[in-house]
Amino acid sequence: MTTLQDKFENNAVAGAPTAKKLIPFGGYFTNKEPSHDAELTEVGPGTPTGEYMRRFWQPVCMTMELSDTPRFLKILGEELVCFRDGSGHIGLLHAHCVHRGASLEYGKIEEHGISCCYHGMVFDVDGTCLRVPFPEGEEEEGERYRCSIRQGAYKTVERNGLVFAYMGPPQDEPPFPEWESNFTVAEGDELVPYSNFQHCNWLQVQDNSADNFHTMALHAKRQVTGEHYQGTTFDEVGAASMEVPPDMQFVPIHGGRGLACSGARRSDDNHMYIRVQHQVLPNLSLHAYTSEDGHKKKLFGRFHIVRWTVPVDDLNSKMIGWRVMGPGIDTRGVGNKSLVGYETIDFLEGQVALRRPERFGKYELEDMPPIPSDHRARPNYKDCQYAPGDYEAIISQRPIAIHALENPTKFDAGVYMLRKLLRDAVRGSNPKAGPEQFADWLRDCGGTPNSYCSGNVFELPVGRTKEEEVTLRRHLARQVVTILTEADGMKGPERDRFVKAKLEALQQDVLARRQA
Repeated sequence: MTTLQDKFENNAVAGAPTAKKLIPFGGYFTNKEPSHDAELTEVGPGTPTGEYMRRFWQPVCMTMELSDTPRFLKILGEELVCFRDGSGHIGLLHAHCVHRGASLEYGKIEEHGISCCYHGMVFDVDGTCLRVPFPEGEEEEGERYRCSIRQGAYKTVERNGLVFAYMGPPQDEPPFPEWESNFTVAEGDELVPYSNFQHCNWLQVQDNSADNFHTMALHAKRQVTGEHYQGTTFDEVGAASMEVPPDMQFVPIHGGRGLACSGARRSDDNHMYIRVQHQVLPNLSLHAYTSEDGHKKKLFGRFHIVRWTVPVDDLNSKMIGWRVMGPGIDTRGVGNKSLVGYETIDFLEGQVALRRPERFGKYELEDMPPIPSDHRARPNYKDCQYAPGDYEAIISQRPIAIHALENPTKFDAGVYMLRKLLRDAVRGSNPKAGPEQFADWLRDCGGTPNSYCSGNVFELPVGRTKEEEVTLRRHLARQVVTILTEADGMKGPERDRFVKAKLEALQQDVLARRQA
């Protein structure tokens, strides 16, 4: 006789999918949780994705986090300390002193390097031991010991309020990628740094950037319970066009090193908004204007958010990057620099555990408030249930999202394409996206690669039929990516003029088709 235990064991073969039972109240048949995708989500030393990510420059903190005491950090599962010494150099060292393991977070910042609190050994920013306090008369032995040790250290660069580190083999260091030489910042605009902690694995945060469809629900007023509006929706910032379900086209670009996510939205009866997000392996995303109302013609708008999703460890991460501020990009003038910084950004509310009333009720912008440890224990938990934001949707997928339990639609294609690009790069099945060829590509373009990120509003009346509307919007979304590909060998003003002229010609072509 077959027992209940036999049935359970027969269905519990490791890795074997359980047949779906689509029946009412059938939770019993879906209550087993398979393991997470370790290949892509785990990032510690020696893991496939962890080793891949270490071959790229990663932002590790904001410069405002550096003070007269060392800053303890955890990046890619490694415990580190970051500091600016008296000579102005920034160090990023392994936290535990190579001598006896005391943490350098309790060390003293010196004119050159940092000294350990326990026995006073001093280490320079490159890990060199500068001084060992041996007794008088034993200096020669002390010097031999000094030369025999070196603290683990990583090279850093400082850019516009952020500290970046290269944590891979020194001999394989790639160029620092200065996208389009100035991150497309127009004259009069500026890069404003921010850092937003996320209580979950890095990949589901990065997935959210490739999920361009979620804005029509998560960021729509209709999703807010009982009209408890808190600034989590695009309608509240006058950008209701972002709540329109986009018709998405996804195109691998730059030899599979990135993904262009081109979305077509009808912003009003006379305008079509084509927004191209650029996802770059392994963890960079470039976002076009986030406050676009789509009511006025615009061609080739550029970066509004430049963001890396940096793993802290397997269960935590942080979104760290720049918000581009100023009249060049923010054509509607809705940006607020006083809301951009540590654990805050002037994008929609709900990007971090702290909501603005808590973030700015007791703290100033320049402060570093404590980060809540449990999203369900927050005093404002019920308010967040009324009006959830990206933070709530992302971190509530479990500490590490379980891909095997997902049931995707075609609108999730960007997420799955990005995961495939990452997996191919990590496994080496796409050599162009491997660390060596990626670095060579950066060198070939002078360390200033072009981006596909752009916001475009075309003057285009609604199609006479649904079929015509769908055909024209998909044609526009695909052709914008084609034009950007044609211009990829150009730089600066030449590329800007070429793209705008081609986009203008595209609009005229589509209008001619519409009128035919």
